Amino acid sequence: MSRDDLLTLKQDVDRALATLDERRKAEARAAAEKAARDHGFNLDDLLVAQKKSGKKNPPKYRNPEDPRQTWSGRGRQPGWVKAALENGQSLEDFAI
Repeated sequence: MSRDDLLTLKQDVDRALATLDERRKAEARAAAEKAARDHGFNLDDLLVAQKKSGKKNPPKYRNPEDPRQTWSGRGRQPGWVKAALENGQSLEDFAI
């Protein structure tokens, strides 16, 4: 094979790999929907019933550079909090 043929083949393989997970998820969803229908249910109805009903902790801290990023103060610190603390800022600087 020529270099151009190999590069074209590589691009085709890269494209196929990039969409592999999406295709497999679509196949799995179709199989799950069929199984739910066979039992007289809608897959979305079954999935809604299984969602957590736990209470989510409200955010206590907000990233001033990107207000969409928040943290409740529980669990691992997000990267933006760690970076700010290493730069000498305090958590109070980000309190909501």
